[in-house]
Amino acid sequence: MAQVGIAISTLGAVLALMGMFPGVSGLDATPGIGVLQIVAILTGFILLIVGALLYVQGAFYPGVRHNLAQKIAVRLSATGLLFSAIAALGDLLGFGSHPPQITDGPFLGYWQALGLIGGFLIASLGVVLFALTGPPRGNGQDR
Repeated sequence: MAQVGIAISTLGAVLALMGMFPGVSGLDATPGIGVLQIVAILTGFILLIVGALLYVQGAFYPGVRHNLAQKIAVRLSATGLLFSAIAALGDLLGFGSHPPQITDGPFLGYWQALGLIGGFLIASLGVVLFALTGPPRGNGQDR
């Protein structure tokens, strides 16, 4: 399970970097940021967090059921990822500061980028809490 988590996290990191810097992979860099880039970044972030959660579960707590604090940490990660998606796709969903009829395409402004990164940091905090709040080793719950 830990190796699968590492593979998924690596795929997510590569996908997020390709979304942020498309010129690295040989794709044409258009001015601004496109919908496909935003979706690639969000998909990369989701895979990165899911892979990290799988890694922590497989490496530190194999065969151990999640306690309440770990369940809350997983939900915190999911909430952070949802906040990132809402912030990044705000203009496309119609509640951003630059509606599609005003600009030529999607616009990822300063506040939206800050919401994207902030949501990812909240999701990362959920992974850290998941790792720290698990049952301690040697208390009879290991299988």
